Amino acid sequence: MNAEKAERNEEEERLYRIRHSLAHVMAQAVLQVRPNAKLAFGPPIDNGFYYDFDLEEPLSSDDLSDIEERMRGIIKERQQFENIMRPAEEAIAFLEEHGEKYKVEYVKELIQGGESEIGFYRNGPFEDMCRGPHVEHTGQLPAKAFALDSIAGAYWRGDEKREQLTRIYGFAFEDKKALKAYQEMRRLAKERDHRKLGNELDLFTISDSVGPGLVLWMPNGTVIRDALEDFAKETEFKAGYQRVVTPHITKENLYLRSGHLPFYKDSMFPPMQLGDEEPYYLKPMNCPHHHMIYAARQHSYRDLPIRLAEYGTCYRYEDSGSLAGLLRVRALSMNDAHIYCRPDQLREEFRAVLDMHEYYYNKFRLSDFSMRLSLHDEVNKDKYVDNPEAWTYSENVIREVLDEMGTRYEEVEGEAAFYGPKVDFQVRNVVGREETASTNQLDFAMPERFDLTFVGEDGKEHRPYIIHRAPLGTHERFIAFLIEHFGGAFPTWMAPLQTRLIPVSEKFLDYAEKIKAELENKLIRVDIDRSDESFNKKIRKAVTSKIPNMLILGANEVENDTVTWRRYCVKEQRTLLRAEYAAHLQAMISARTMDNFADEELPEI
Repeated sequence: MNAEKAERNEEEERLYRIRHSLAHVMAQAVLQVRPNAKLAFGPPIDNGFYYDFDLEEPLSSDDLSDIEERMRGIIKERQQFENIMRPAEEAIAFLEEHGEKYKVEYVKELIQGGESEIGFYRNGPFEDMCRGPHVEHTGQLPAKAFALDSIAGAYWRGDEKREQLTRIYGFAFEDKKALKAYQEMRRLAKERDHRKLGNELDLFTISDSVGPGLVLWMPNGTVIRDALEDFAKETEFKAGYQRVVTPHITKENLYLRSGHLPFYKDSMFPPMQLGDEEPYYLKPMNCPHHHMIYAARQHSYRDLPIRLAEYGTCYRYEDSGSLAGLLRVRALSMNDAHIYCRPDQLREEFRAVLDMHEYYYNKFRLSDFSMRLSLHDEVNKDKYVDNPEAWTYSENVIREVLDEMGTRYEEVEGEAAFYGPKVDFQVRNVVGREETASTNQLDFAMPERFDLTFVGEDGKEHRPYIIHRAPLGTHERFIAFLIEHFGGAFPTWMAPLQTRLIPVSEKFLDYAEKIKAELENKLIRVDIDRSDESFNKKIRKAVTSKIPNMLILGANEVENDTVTWRRYCVKEQRTLLRAEYAAHLQAMISARTMDNFADEELPEI
């Protein structure tokens, strides 16, 4: 394992040098076409590099191919990367002489921080303030394994009140094959972007009149949302959960008691002042409300565990710059639940929740996931509830459960919730992006804050532990994953439209109407293509709309009381009695098959 890690680190270091060096080469090429450009920052990033420029004359995407060719010319020259160290004041004089005002500003900050020498790197006629490292010479850069990607705007130091700069992004890898693979993944990412598909398939919209980060679910998207919620409710019912409903607002004191106001205030909407009453807040979390439900009745040790579940809508004031389609929003409906259990039940309940996460992910074929154990940070103690013994015990409990499961996980300090450690599920989807999809938290602090107790076998009051869990995360984030994972082609049980009837001519519309009525009576979502378009265009339209099932209806079907069934992305068609089709579809919906995959067998009927 150590050898693998060392090899991975060596590869990452090699790529870092390549990408860093290419950023300098690109800046040199840009200066060839825009000699008066001023340089800002040009770092390597995960998939390549970028550089920010202050330009008198703008560049466009049409200029990128020319800059690429100039870069390849610089690579052929095998220019040496030479490190030069200058005393700080000499560095400022050098940069001022070359008109590099952005670099001058940064050097002055470095001096204030105690730096006395400033590093530069020179290759050919180009020189840039830089710590390195770089390759030895430009000839070591893979000329066919990089590509300039795009031009974007960027503010100096990320401050929207500062100068607007031009940022050029590039991809870079060790060989051409890796570059091509990444570019294909990038193409797929654009094609499957949930914002693009959400618009094309009429799933959701976000209106400036309503507000940024506030999702309006269209009828099609609402079907998907309801199907996901019904699945969760059924799964939770079988696992012994009880459903509750809580309000969207609450008094300030509840969040002072929970600690959300001191620890979480920056992410909360401002208070609402109603006359002389105590201020009210939109809820950022469901947990304090659930704690009050638990506290409303006395509980015996025999009652526990108590599992309270709710798809509760929460509100968080995310920074406008961080909002991104469904992935980061300001109103979110969370697959939330809180489990109140005895200490002797803690491991079993935590394990059951992790198993539920895996069950969902396997069901949706989200196979590329890992777990992250998020721990508290001894250095930044102010971020966390002060109870060292409870932190140690809770973190050890989770670690032991994960080890018993034999699952792959990594430990990260400083990412715990303020009231306890957690396990985050990291999902990498088909387009290669990794996100935190869901979380599972162990809470030792809230029982004391809310004076939550149960009466033990000894007749005395004891504190329960609380497990916070949201295995499907939020409707917004999880549906974004599913849109991209399925490419918008949802399985029948989730699909907004489950069947489209396609008569080959108007003569068969009556037969289509008859089938439509029968399917609707079985609660199957169905429509008829009544357009005047050709038969082939109707098929293409259904495929483009990603409808999972098409029924072709012609003279043979009417005569034999049959339908010809064509499934999305499956070449083979099947002709069967219309009653058989309805039975098959009902079986698929009931079993919640992932039937948009061509290799899956149909369930028995």
